[in-house]
Amino acid sequence: LKVIAIDDRLRVIYEDNVHFDKDLPEFKTQGGVCIHSDRLTVTSPVLMWVKALDMILEKMKSSGFNFSQVRALSGAGQQHGSVYWKKGSIQILKNASPELPLHQSLKGCFSVSNSPVWMDSSTASQCSALEEAVGGAQHLASITGSRAYERFTGNQIAKIYSQNPEVYKQTERISLVSSFAASLFLGTYAPIDYSDGSGMNLLQIWEKVWSKSCLDACAPGLEERLGCPVPSHSVLGTISPYYSQRYGFSPDCKIVAFTGDNPASLAGMRLQEGDIAISLGTSDTLFLWIQEPTPALEGHILCNPVDSQTYMALLCFKNGSLMRERIRDDCASGSWDEFSKALSSTVAGNNGNLGFYFDVMEITPEAVGIHRFNRDNQKVPGFPKEVEIRALIEGQFMAKRIHAEKLGYKVCKYDEQL
Repeated sequence: LKVIAIDDRLRVIYEDNVHFDKDLPEFKTQGGVCIHSDRLTVTSPVLMWVKALDMILEKMKSSGFNFSQVRALSGAGQQHGSVYWKKGSIQILKNASPELPLHQSLKGCFSVSNSPVWMDSSTASQCSALEEAVGGAQHLASITGSRAYERFTGNQIAKIYSQNPEVYKQTERISLVSSFAASLFLGTYAPIDYSDGSGMNLLQIWEKVWSKSCLDACAPGLEERLGCPVPSHSVLGTISPYYSQRYGFSPDCKIVAFTGDNPASLAGMRLQEGDIAISLGTSDTLFLWIQEPTPALEGHILCNPVDSQTYMALLCFKNGSLMRERIRDDCASGSWDEFSKALSSTVAGNNGNLGFYFDVMEITPEAVGIHRFNRDNQKVPGFPKEVEIRALIEGQFMAKRIHAEKLGYKVCKYDEQL
């Protein structure tokens, strides 16, 4: 859990973090999560998140941070995680005693104590059922921006309902991680925002309302448990009296809707229409601001957090930096300098030599293995080292462009833009 305070000129005046594994060892997480024995179910303890918030605010308080100067507060949460509030919890949230840390007041408030998170892949049967119920994977993507994904909240809710209908019955509200965090500050249930809500397989991304056919396919009475979604830049209200009394926040401090971590990246990088951002990590991600999306079976279309009338396309590629590091080790003696020199020694286009490199099953597209082709389009068993390096880099970036274009991205030449 990270906190950052900025002034009106966007200068950072405070930052800190709580590390779940190290600072909250009693929850026994690894990487902030618990991987269950089936290796498919992955959860995080809800109370760990609440306790981390208590801890970070106490750290700020003891450092002398002046909470009364905070004019507005917002945040981002990991996408696809969900929190299940037990019946009657809203009263406890509204009336939390400022004498107690929040996690003590809320410890009985959750019908599901371990929240499913983005790493969970235990809902394959629910995904199939959802796609079947609405007329297929492409039709679901056309409604919600994505085909059914195991981590998406609708499928997680369907699993909880089918395995434990009593638990579902006891649940009065379902939050995403982002709207859950906003609820803690608001002192009442915060609505889900359009952007994070479009990562659930439940929201009609065009009309910005819940899809009745998707809700019905997942669980009964789901609409009332989700509340009405709102634009991602909505001011939800003022901060709960709990924080004014315990930490000295101004009662006028505004709470702005929280959103998911991916939409927050688009907002934080100040992308505008036509811009594209690529994050080169363990998995590579690509996201862009888009006016006229074409939802496909690969990738995701989310509502744009900055402008509710436009969209954000998101693609994830699993074979990212680990693939590049392996080719660096095999072809450049483990040195990025050698890798760069080899890349510079070859020409753009690689004389027609092309490669696709997937050590593990890729997400976009669903493929695995190393596939090399020469200029005559014949499959070949290997390339010289410098050709291999350029084939890897060009292949990865061409794939990103091709899949972005499938989602509606248009590459404009400079003179066309003029």
